[in-house]
Amino acid sequence: MNWSQIFLVLKREYLTRVKSKGFIAATLLVPIGIIAVYGIGILVVIWDTDVSYEVGIKDSTGTVVESIVARDSLSYLDVTDIETDSLRSLVQTGEITGFVVIENRNIDDDIPLELIYSGSGGLSLLSSVRSDLRDVVREERLRRAEVSDQVRDIFASRIGVEPRRLTETGEEEDDDTAFLSGLGFAMGLIIFLAIFSYGGYIMRGVIEEKTNRIIEVITSSVKPIELLTGKILGVAGLALTQIGIWGLTIAGLGLLAAPLLSAFMSNDNTQAVVGEAAAQADIPILSSIPTIETSIIIYFIIFFFLGYFLYSSLFAAVGSAADSETDTQQLMLPIMAPIFIAYFIMFQAVKNPEGTISVVGSLVPFFAPIVMITRLAISDVPFWQSGLSILLMVFTFIGTMWLSAKIYKVGILSYGSSAGFKDIVKWIRQ
Repeated sequence: MNWSQIFLVLKREYLTRVKSKGFIAATLLVPIGIIAVYGIGILVVIWDTDVSYEVGIKDSTGTVVESIVARDSLSYLDVTDIETDSLRSLVQTGEITGFVVIENRNIDDDIPLELIYSGSGGLSLLSSVRSDLRDVVREERLRRAEVSDQVRDIFASRIGVEPRRLTETGEEEDDDTAFLSGLGFAMGLIIFLAIFSYGGYIMRGVIEEKTNRIIEVITSSVKPIELLTGKILGVAGLALTQIGIWGLTIAGLGLLAAPLLSAFMSNDNTQAVVGEAAAQADIPILSSIPTIETSIIIYFIIFFFLGYFLYSSLFAAVGSAADSETDTQQLMLPIMAPIFIAYFIMFQAVKNPEGTISVVGSLVPFFAPIVMITRLAISDVPFWQSGLSILLMVFTFIGTMWLSAKIYKVGILSYGSSAGFKDIVKWIRQ
C-alpha cells in the first residue's frame, strides 16, 4: 500500500467532515445537552421533595395513631372519630389523599393493612406509608409482648456495612464499586454509540461517493484498499477530535460550575436537601467523585479504537454493496446482532463482572470492546484476559479488513442494484 495516497484520502475525509455543519452542530450541542440534562435532573429531584400528602389513620385500638402522627404530623392525621363512609367521601373530594383502618387483628394476627386512597402519590406515597406503618405496628407488637427496652433497641437498630477493598500490596482503601459500576457502564455505552455513529459516517460516505460516481475518479488513482484504509483512519481522526472537544468542554464547564455549586450548597438546609435528593436519584456530587485510574483511561482508548476499526471496515463493506442507505437494512443484521448482544452482556458484566458470561463475552472479539472495558472499570481483571482480548481483536480486525477489502473492491464499482449475501460471498471468492 502507498501510505502517501492513504494520507491524502485520510486528509480529504477528515477535512470534508470536520467542516460540515452537522459535525459542528453536534460537537457544540452535545456537551451543553449533557450539562443541561444533568442540572435539570438534580432540580427535578429537589423540587419533587416538596410533594406532600395527607393520610388519615383510623385507629380502633387507640394505641398506634399517636406514634404514627408523631412521626410526621403533616402527612398523617388522626381520623379515628370519623366514620369509614365519611372518610371515603373525603378521599373522593380530595380533602385527604387516603386513609388506613387499624384494628387489633392487624396487630395480633398479622392481617395486612389496607390503604384506601385516590391513586395520587405514586410509588413514593406507597413506600412511605408502608414503611411508617410497618415500624409503628412492630413497636406496638413489642410493647404488647412486654419485651425489655434492650430488645426494642435491638429491633430498632440497623447495622451498617462499609465495604473496604484490599489491594494486592495488603493496603485497605475505600471501595468505589458503585461509582466504578456507573463508570464501566458509561464507557461501554459510549463505545456502543460510537460504533454506530462513526461506522454510520463511513457507510453513508461510501454510498454517497458511489451514488455520485465520485468513486470512479478516486479509484483511477487510488487502490481500493488504500481508499478503505484512508476512510477508516480519517473518520477515526474525526472521532478523536469530536470526543476530545466534548471531554475538554465538559471538564471545563464542570470546573466553572464547581464554585457555583459550592456557593449554592453553603447553606446547611440546601446542602442537606441536595445531598438527599442526589442520593435518591443516584446522582454523584462533584466532591464525592473518586479519582479515575490512568490505566482505565488508556484501556478505554485502546478498546474504543479497536472496536471502531473492527466494525468500521464492516460498515464500509455494507456501504459498498448497497446503492442507497435504505438498501443496507438487509445487510446490517450480521453487524448489528453482535453489537446488541454485547450491549446486553454489558448489563450482566455490571452486576457480576467475574461471571462466566461476562468473562467469555469480554474475550469474544465482537463483544470485547463493550464488555471488557466494563469489567476493567469495575473489577481487577487479570492481565492475561485483557491482553488476550486485545490480541484477539487485532487478529479479528486483520481478518475483517481483508474480507471487507475484497467486498469493497468489487462493490464500489457495482451499480444498478444492491448486492445480496450470495453476491458478497462470490466477491470474496474472486
